[in-house]
Amino acid sequence: MRTPGAYYYMYPTYSQGKKALWDAIGKDGVRYLEHFPTELLDGKPNETEMKIRYKNGSIFQVIGTEDIDRIVGTNPIGCVFSEYSVQNPKAWEYIRPILRENGGWAIFNFTPRGKNHGFELYEMAKANPAWFVQKLTIDDTHVLTAADIDEERQAGMPEELIQQEFYCSFTSAILGAYYWREYDEAEKAGRFTSVPYDPAALVHTVWDLGIRDSMAIGFYQGVGLERRKIDYLEFTGKGLPEAIKLVREKPYTYGKHFAPHDIKVRELGTGKSRWEVAKELGIEFQLVPNLSVADGIDAGRRFFKKLWADSTKCKDWLRAIPQYTKEYDEEKKIFKDKPRHDWTSHPADEHRYAAIVEPLMTNEKETPMPEQEEPNEDIYDE
Repeated sequence: MRTPGAYYYMYPTYSQGKKALWDAIGKDGVRYLEHFPTELLDGKPNETEMKIRYKNGSIFQVIGTEDIDRIVGTNPIGCVFSEYSVQNPKAWEYIRPILRENGGWAIFNFTPRGKNHGFELYEMAKANPAWFVQKLTIDDTHVLTAADIDEERQAGMPEELIQQEFYCSFTSAILGAYYWREYDEAEKAGRFTSVPYDPAALVHTVWDLGIRDSMAIGFYQGVGLERRKIDYLEFTGKGLPEAIKLVREKPYTYGKHFAPHDIKVRELGTGKSRWEVAKELGIEFQLVPNLSVADGIDAGRRFFKKLWADSTKCKDWLRAIPQYTKEYDEEKKIFKDKPRHDWTSHPADEHRYAAIVEPLMTNEKETPMPEQEEPNEDIYDE
């Protein structure tokens, strides 16, 4: 840290950073933080913010990338992206122009999780002499022996996980992923490609409305038995009026707009539901039938059989959907029967809703939705 500035060690989540680095103890019994020379520090580490100040004015901080809004507006000189393959790739997209302007640097360390954004970065770095890249398997590090691996295999460790964790395989299936097999089949069939807008067909939108104005919006056309995902938007920090403005500015002829049932729940601040706000702004949403998450995921798996997606406009969705996984129980070492909530959740929820309503993505202007009970809550708390 010879150049004074902010240096971030970035993990997929804040809690992971706390466990893996801030509170962690090495196999030598020494806490990682004890490796920071105390004579260089300006006071005690800030436990609440996981921040260390140096006498030269520099800051070292552990942060999570699950909330992109916390990254916007920062001004680092150096960043380490730990477990980058399971981080939200938008974190790097936000940080890289700042590092470029500051003449800074970035380090990425990760275990492969399929051919996702980590694989893309690895392939780019191999072909770019300005980057340093290194792939280290246990054959290179020798931290484990062949006998150790055989013992893990005999103890029931899946071969896919062995290849991924010990041999850095980018082609192994992602354990616990809901849509990996269907995604892989669709990719091999060439259905993630250029999918242009067809002016002769209506465009239907499917919305996932999340926490703090997080949104995912898919744009679909129904052509025969095919469902074509021609566009995709995903953002945080934009209200519903701004999102509707972005949708209306696109050169599409719209059919139906779908949103989950809680869009009709009234907010305390305004007394209005987002369904009412949208209607005033020219979009009248139809409600997605309120199926269970498990039934929706099953529909999402079947949906891949008829789905085509534009590889450029839907890139963020294509990055996220194969990474959508079950929550893992660290103590019992098993996957729970519920999704993990992370940066893939909104894209996956949008896909789930789209799968449920895809029979209604026709070129008829109006198709009545089944009668449903409307929620009677008065507070929207997502």
